[in-house]
Amino acid sequence: MEITTENLLGRFLRARRELLRPEDLGLPVGARRRVAGLRREEVARLAGVSTDYYVRLEQGRECRPSAQVLDALARALELEDDAAVHLHRLAHPSSVRRRRPARRGQVSPHLLRMMAAWPHTPAVVLDHCLTVLAANPLGEALFDGHTYSGDLVRLVFLDPDARDLYPDWDQVAANTVAGLRAAVDTAYDDPRLIEVVGELSVKNETFRRLWARHDIRRKTHETKRFHHPLVGELALHYESLTVNSAPGQQLVVYQAAPASRSEEALSLLGSLTAASAATEAVADPAVESLLEPAVQSVTEPAVDVDPRTR
Repeated sequence: MEITTENLLGRFLRARRELLRPEDLGLPVGARRRVAGLRREEVARLAGVSTDYYVRLEQGRECRPSAQVLDALARALELEDDAAVHLHRLAHPSSVRRRRPARRGQVSPHLLRMMAAWPHTPAVVLDHCLTVLAANPLGEALFDGHTYSGDLVRLVFLDPDARDLYPDWDQVAANTVAGLRAAVDTAYDDPRLIEVVGELSVKNETFRRLWARHDIRRKTHETKRFHHPLVGELALHYESLTVNSAPGQQLVVYQAAPASRSEEALSLLGSLTAASAATEAVADPAVESLLEPAVQSVTEPAVDVDPRTR
């Protein structure tokens, strides 16, 4: 699937129109209906605009609708808040100051120190394409052991273990694509996005179908279920926070409910992670060289010294 920046508004309107069922809006279905979802004239009538005007919007011949018209279209298409805001941005991109995304891989050292101070709380930093830029030890352990542990979009759609990791895979898949669209906003010319969407559209039919829906839903907060290969079932609530000092980055923090089975499993994962880190540290040649004198002082036999030689 090729990403094009031509007529973004019209393609968004058409995609959302095709998702609505007339019977859900009290409209007659009719035996001769040949289009998916609503007809153009039905959307126009629901929004209180002429059919000709709406057709020109979809075809890209009318590109500057008023805020009132956009609000009416959002209501007619039953758009959620994030999607309604996106509709306005597509219609008036020049009125929205686009902030340049932070350079890939750069995470503030202050943020890294803060995350490291949360030994019992998984935390990851994501970029605008949902690639993991940084993680504290428990955050890394939460997604560890998979082919695409460092890329949450590819993890969902390309990793062979994805459906085992996410018991509610269908919901996770839909939310991931909607979150990806929300994170990139209207920057569909972004090279990273073109790469991700191009690859996944070729390799995964479900991604291709979900991307075509034009769902827009920011990654904010949710309870997500995991099946971790080491500790089993986890139900974790996450909060996604915008990193204001780095445009395009999100800090995602996970927590288990107090005194829950998930809290016990998360604590066990933390213990396993700490034990593994300690083992790796001891196996490090640099650490071994530091420990060697101390070990020798303990293990070497004492030498008797003749008082007359002192």
